[in-house]
Amino acid sequence: MQCSKFCMEFVKEFAIFLYKNDIIKFGNFTLSSGKQSTYYIDIRLLPSYPHEYRKIIKNLQNLISEQIGLEKFDSLASVPTGGLVIASSLAIEIVKPLIYVRKKQKEHGTSKLVEGKTTKGMEILMIDDVATTGESVVNALKILKKEGMNVNHAYVIINRKEGADKLLESEGVRLHQITDILEITDILYKENLIDEQMLQSVKNQVN
Repeated sequence: MQCSKFCMEFVKEFAIFLYKNDIIKFGNFTLSSGKQSTYYIDIRLLPSYPHEYRKIIKNLQNLISEQIGLEKFDSLASVPTGGLVIASSLAIEIVKPLIYVRKKQKEHGTSKLVEGKTTKGMEILMIDDVATTGESVVNALKILKKEGMNVNHAYVIINRKEGADKLLESEGVRLHQITDILEITDILYKENLIDEQMLQSVKNQVN
């Protein structure tokens, strides 16, 4: 689910900001999944720009408040590392608890997969930075559900539109976003920052 009209001006500003600060790059890249991509989003650079980063967090807060309501969940949850940075900032802003799911179980201490205070029946809102296939979020929410928590919604800053929507939907979770790669590249094309060939190559990559 996309952001409504109130944040569309911000999305335009954000897309241009990503491009001008090399947070989104175009070319030939190999992603962590091993997939080839015509663009790369290094969203971990965002906190290096605190004014723009704070705008992102505020827009995310407003989007959640408008679409599902801040009272509809008990805690935020995320996965290390990129999503956890976003979720931590948001948790402070909205004064909500935060838990996170490890990629693998600790081999020392309590050997927990889920870090933070949890109880069965908790309503959890998943937060991540960028959604591609959605596998990391789905793996996390399966663990949360196994431990008795409820997850119905997930929010990301940027949706790469490569299968995450359908995968989360198959688990009964609705994926929301501030923006997606099609929206970003359309803005950049209209601003004459990328050419039609690059615009089409991104469209061809989307599922």
